[in-house]
Amino acid sequence: MPYTHHSHSGQFCHHASGILEDVIKEAIRKQFHTIGLTEHMPRFSERELYPEEIEANCTPQSLKETFEAFLVEARRLQKVYEAHIKILVGCEIEFITPAYKQYISDLRHQHSIDYVVGSLHHVKGTPIDFSTELYDKALEQHNNDLYSLFEAYFDEQYQMLQAVQPEVVGHFDLIRIFRTEANAGINEKVWEKIVRNIDYVISYGGLFEINSRAWKKGLKDAYPQRDVFKLILERGGKFTLSDDSHGPKDVGLYYNKLQPYLAEMNVQSLYFLALDASGKTIVREHSNAVQDIFWNNVQNW
Repeated sequence: MPYTHHSHSGQFCHHASGILEDVIKEAIRKQFHTIGLTEHMPRFSERELYPEEIEANCTPQSLKETFEAFLVEARRLQKVYEAHIKILVGCEIEFITPAYKQYISDLRHQHSIDYVVGSLHHVKGTPIDFSTELYDKALEQHNNDLYSLFEAYFDEQYQMLQAVQPEVVGHFDLIRIFRTEANAGINEKVWEKIVRNIDYVISYGGLFEINSRAWKKGLKDAYPQRDVFKLILERGGKFTLSDDSHGPKDVGLYYNKLQPYLAEMNVQSLYFLALDASGKTIVREHSNAVQDIFWNNVQNW
């Protein structure tokens, strides 16, 4: 009974590939039970555009129009394929400045989005996962002190969590993307902030995604890395699965590595989002997830 709560397509995202319908078709082919469609929310300032968007002559207005077109297409596909797969329509949020609290609230109410993936891609307005050059710029803004950068990341993440309370927390420790050495950026003060953020997500019932795309980026583990993963388990957090696919070929990316990893980490249950009869988003438990017969099919993909 596989599922993913985090996906993108080239139709609506400049750093992805393929069309949204083909993402869904591939999920059906691989016998996914549930897929969440979560294109990036629009950004609202020219300063917040990525280099690829500037090159494509995007504007904040065009990003808004693209996002609205995504929601229309996603709802259409939700109906077309409802007999074959459960589809939730959400988005991956940004929280570049505190003003995004209101932007996100407006999006959720105007478009009846099923859920959001709460991600943090910027620290002090600088992208930290787009390139090593921009990561280094973010580090320079913190006097080349990696601990200071990590502290700022988890503080801004905490602000986002409090403001939005996302149903799914995206790649919790993304700040480690270009610092893969053991314990890099982690000291007692940073760890305390990690504990604080985890406890807050648990307090409101959010899910932590196990994001398998981290393996494509060369990290040892899926996000979150195993020290944080263990901490979430110890404190009673709930995990879900996400491939963070960026096109049809990425659907189920590295899911073949997930079963042994989940077994190694002694995960008993996973959780996923669903819609009840009234259309309300709810959380359901997937007990004995490691023993699910689905994993037998993964090796044949």
